[in-house]
Amino acid sequence: MNIVWAIAMVVLLEMIRRKDFYVLFVLTALITLVMGSVTFFNDDKIVRYLKEICLVLIWLSSLVIAITSAARQIPGEREARTIFPLLAKPVTRAQVVLGKFLGCWLACGLALVMFYLFFGAVAASREHAWPVPNYFQAAMLHWAALGVIIALTLAGSMVFAAPSSTVTITFVLVVGILLLGRHLDKVALQWGGAGGAFLHALYYAIPHLEFFADVRDLIIHNWPLVPWLPWSGALLYAALYTAVFLLCGWMLFRRKALN
Repeated sequence: MNIVWAIAMVVLLEMIRRKDFYVLFVLTALITLVMGSVTFFNDDKIVRYLKEICLVLIWLSSLVIAITSAARQIPGEREARTIFPLLAKPVTRAQVVLGKFLGCWLACGLALVMFYLFFGAVAASREHAWPVPNYFQAAMLHWAALGVIIALTLAGSMVFAAPSSTVTITFVLVVGILLLGRHLDKVALQWGGAGGAFLHALYYAIPHLEFFADVRDLIIHNWPLVPWLPWSGALLYAALYTAVFLLCGWMLFRRKALN
């Protein structure tokens, strides 16, 4: 576990030195400007609409950071040829995959803390209320969904030749799930036959990330908390898919030539 943690810390420090985190400050400034415009309106619907825009920006920026950072980890090590001295030490490929995942996931967690704290503070200054438990539930589910996406990206980076290919395909896949995943079963019922059976199987096979994104409504509409038992079940659901994708990534990495 010490080896995994050491690799994760290297990944985290590397991401801090790169420009990824500086994007957060730019996006945070944009969110501030958008939320600042709330002072010009008194309509609750407009306030909720602006909050939704801010949360969409947070989701998009976190997706970009998670996918781009995970896609370049192991291919970057291979290109720089630093993977050879790393594996020459008593470090297994499983530890490399876990360390890379943990580092990217922790970095995304720090980014989410910055986003949600800042967004919550600005929203509270306009609405004079800060439902901290709602923000906690939404942020934790968001972080859990990013864990699934990072693990999926790491597995994809073992298949595709270039990080750019991994980023593009993973981003399209994730956005497709977020937008269309919930409707696959309805389309399957309409199609019928072999195509319908395939879509029905696909509906149950893919990770339904849209469930995690829907929790934004807790903040947008100031709804009551999700019961803690279903909330914990959603975290377990994300953990299972994360484990499956990490296992796939490790198996692909074992079979992949390093040169």
